[in-house]
Amino acid sequence: MKALVYQGYGQHAMQDRPKPSIERPEDAIVRITKTTICTTDLHIVRGEISSVADGRILGHEGVGVVEQVGTGVSNFKIGDHVLISCITSCGKCVNCRKGLYSHCEQGGWILGNLIDGTNAEYVRIPFADHSLYPLPAGADDEMFVLLSDVIPTGLECGVLKGQVQPGDTIAIIGAGPVGLAALLTAQFYAPAEIIVVDNDDARLKLAKILGATQVFSNGLGNAAEKIMTLTQNRGVDVAIEAIGLTTGFDICQAIVSVGGRIANIGAHGTPVRLNLDKLWAQNITLSTGLVDTKTIPMLIKMVAAGKFQPQALISHHYLFDQWDEAYETFGNAIESQALKVIITNGTQVRPSLEATEEVDNLVQQQPISAGVVNDSLGG
Repeated sequence: MKALVYQGYGQHAMQDRPKPSIERPEDAIVRITKTTICTTDLHIVRGEISSVADGRILGHEGVGVVEQVGTGVSNFKIGDHVLISCITSCGKCVNCRKGLYSHCEQGGWILGNLIDGTNAEYVRIPFADHSLYPLPAGADDEMFVLLSDVIPTGLECGVLKGQVQPGDTIAIIGAGPVGLAALLTAQFYAPAEIIVVDNDDARLKLAKILGATQVFSNGLGNAAEKIMTLTQNRGVDVAIEAIGLTTGFDICQAIVSVGGRIANIGAHGTPVRLNLDKLWAQNITLSTGLVDTKTIPMLIKMVAAGKFQPQALISHHYLFDQWDEAYETFGNAIESQALKVIITNGTQVRPSLEATEEVDNLVQQQPISAGVVNDSLGG
């Protein structure tokens, strides 16, 4: 089979690899139909994640068809159309029983990290009964790929841990894919104001289209001042950090209100300063964590019912023999205006359109409201 393989610092390449086989009774083999690239994959290729060994097949997101199941798999059969969770979980250990699937004692984030991942024609999924999700007949693979990781991450680590409530004023620092995922899913809970901060005008434009009530560039480093002025110096109820940089966390600390919540999504590679000298008496709640993907079943139902369609986050499409181009596009997101790129295991892809142009044109016909992207929006 064809697979995208990490080859050490700064290197990845398509290789011919043996098709995976069942290793344990709980395993399933899935033929990938569509997959994507995560920012975490860029960190791996840049040599920033030491747990990933040379020769590892990359990727932890995807949709596909079950090709083979182990004798211990009871929920799936050959031919089933499935979504692959970015988190592998046994469902039985102490942490899984707490719902902390990302800390499963035998799983967690292992795909494309500790075991071979989804950027291949086939992938082995351990604990398939608890790590795969059935998709409805006729499901559009494009949208469901986004439910493997980015949409649950924005919802669980940002919106739910931030305890977004009706009438809240929230700020999302970072308008990349996960920040926009938080923007879309925050609207499930009817906040009164959603402020988005980024340095890229194209992403801020898209954020406004997708439901942000205010957008601010932090190009001059004054976004916090603007937000405090906007809120009459009260600050925001929820500040969501979605870039993983000291700048983002500092803005969150500067704008959170008394009794407010800071929800950190970003993966921070260096220490940040926690300003307890200012926050210790302010009744602030700070949350961190990995996505547990507990919301995937709910999100599948919403997408299948047409109540939530997140394909506005898809900006580019590629085939399996275009991995170099896909990584170049995703790795230079500002220049390419890339959000999520979809890679298809097949011979045809949908035409790639500028995400902001596509959504803008469609929104002029039917506006987006309450976090719901209308059926007319195409991938």
